[in-house]
Amino acid sequence: MTRSTVFRMASLGLAAALLSGCALLSSPDPVQTYRFGGLPVAPSAAARGAPVHVALRRIEFPQATEGDKILGVTGTQTAYIKGARWISDARDLYTASLESAFSGQSTRVRLIGTRETTTATRALALDVRAFEARYPAPGAAPTVVVTVRARMLALPGRDVSAERVFTVERRAAANRVGAIVEAFDSATRDVNAEIVTWADASVG
Repeated sequence: MTRSTVFRMASLGLAAALLSGCALLSSPDPVQTYRFGGLPVAPSAAARGAPVHVALRRIEFPQATEGDKILGVTGTQTAYIKGARWISDARDLYTASLESAFSGQSTRVRLIGTRETTTATRALALDVRAFEARYPAPGAAPTVVVTVRARMLALPGRDVSAERVFTVERRAAANRVGAIVEAFDSATRDVNAEIVTWADASVG
């Protein structure tokens, strides 16, 4: 074997290695990001009298859905929807949507966020039990289910003065990510509206 032949073989091996490296370093499939909860709304002008200051405690989320992945459930099987993410953690998006709902709809409650230092006489504790898209069969349009357990606590003792579980289900128009996100947005908006109405009645 001549020196030139060895050199050519080495060059071919290097080129193959470089091509293999390019394949390993190829960019991943694109991921589209989404949000739910709508845009912030102006404070409600329908408040009657001095509002009741209610401190919002850190909202609890299931570990499987508190991040930025969108959970799908088919029977006993679970999987995250491919190629789609929330623009930020679901817990953060939900907290922002709830604060916006109270600001725009409540007539009795002034919700105090976790970063505020205003003194409150009540506290609102929310435990999100379900935040997922449930498929009746593989490939079918799913139903988004949002279940939230709400407790109104009297401060400073933290005694539970009112408690209720809210569940809203919204069927997606099709088995497409855009339609599923719309169902999440609708379900979140509606469950928040129910929580606001309940909270207003609970502090009255």
